[in-house]
Amino acid sequence: SQKGQIYPVETQVVAGEGHSLNLTQVGAGTEVRVSRLECPPQTCQRLREMGFCENALVTKIRGGADLVCWVCGTRVALSARLAKQILVEHVDGRS
Repeated sequence: SQKGQIYPVETQVVAGEGHSLNLTQVGAGTEVRVSRLECPPQTCQRLREMGFCENALVTKIRGGADLVCWVCGTRVALSARLAKQILVEHVDGRS
């Protein structure tokens, strides 16, 4: 074995009590609740107009460079960059 060799380590983010994930970190088919938005005021306003308000229920339909979500009865596509600014938490009693 060689000293000082660096091995990559995979980490998995797990949301627990009081921890938020961003929308890119949840799997497709997962229903989550928006906990807060971390973006400039104009971007936050636009996201809220699209239905991504605090406490709104969102179902992620598809991930990738562009995400597709179900929010307020409508399918909405978002860039991953924008989705990273939407912090969410798992809904209690999820199946």
